[in-house]
Amino acid sequence: MTSAKSAFEPERLTRARQAVAASGLGAVFLTPGPDLRYVTGYDAIQLERLTCLVMPAAGDPFLVVPRLELPAAQASPAGELGLEMVPWDETDDPFALVASRLPRDVSRVGVADRMWAVMALRFRAALPGAEQVPAGTVLRELRMRKSHAEVEALREAGAAIDRVHRLVPGLLKAGRTEREVGRDIAEAIVAEGHAVTDFVIVGSGPNGASPHHELSDRVIQPGDPVVVDIGGTMPSGYCSDSTRTYAVGEAPADFRAYYSVLQEAQAAARAAVRPGVTPEAVDAAARDIIAAAGYGELFIHRTGHGIGLETHEDPYIVAGNTEPLDVGMAFSIEPGIYPGPHGARIEDIVVCTADGHESVNGVTRDLVIVDA
Repeated sequence: MTSAKSAFEPERLTRARQAVAASGLGAVFLTPGPDLRYVTGYDAIQLERLTCLVMPAAGDPFLVVPRLELPAAQASPAGELGLEMVPWDETDDPFALVASRLPRDVSRVGVADRMWAVMALRFRAALPGAEQVPAGTVLRELRMRKSHAEVEALREAGAAIDRVHRLVPGLLKAGRTEREVGRDIAEAIVAEGHAVTDFVIVGSGPNGASPHHELSDRVIQPGDPVVVDIGGTMPSGYCSDSTRTYAVGEAPADFRAYYSVLQEAQAAARAAVRPGVTPEAVDAAARDIIAAAGYGELFIHRTGHGIGLETHEDPYIVAGNTEPLDVGMAFSIEPGIYPGPHGARIEDIVVCTADGHESVNGVTRDLVIVDA
């Protein structure tokens, strides 16, 4: 049985090959990043030297690697896939090597969404007649629908970040700076099981009205609402992302009023999740409540984003996205209200299930009051 620690499933390579064959592309090129890790389990280092999984529409895939990276590739899950590995030496041209192994008449190829531009340009020069399109269009259907192992990995990530949120009340104190609190949170994210800390937002007072606020030297004051949005990547490669809002001492009355609206909106959006419902309908479930209460213009971002091997991936929970939700899709539900003197956001990661949804986050969504 696949453990959540690895979460990699060898059959993904077969499914990816089938998707390429059905795509109308001559080949797909995956350089280091989430797509390569998803398909092969190889978490390759991003280097100026080319590492690339080549999946032709016809024929067997092969992994081109710098010779000095060959041992690492062989030791990764990719080494157990029966995948041909083609090493290249420092004086070789790996782009020409790839081109030489493809049919001369290849007219369209998919390049990894996160491929460095310089590499995409080198492939364009090596295959001058081939149009390039994003490889994500081929793989998104696979990556959007999480398997049991992936859902278990997201559960572990959610439980780990929940443990960090339970520590936050002991770290938020009037007189401390956002940066000091953020440093402690970053250490706790790793201590509670993540491989790395990806981000820490501690938005106190007016900084809580900036959804992607960077840590600052602002000193937290008594009465401050504080938005804490945190996440990391687990050893499995799967990500956490959770926001809770706190108050240091007695929160302002106007803040408490719109926080209650936000709780209602976030609960409504979660309740709307089920197969067949569109992402824009989930967005509307939260947005309509916030707008009806008079705060519509203060909800300035989408309701959510997909999550998995990336913190932000398909599907996006936003107006205009009419692609129906399906079992296994995982995404955030995170409405926010940002008046200016302060702000608030509540965020859970949910997974669409056959009869509704599962939230992988379990810490309270009530406003947590900490001693000033």
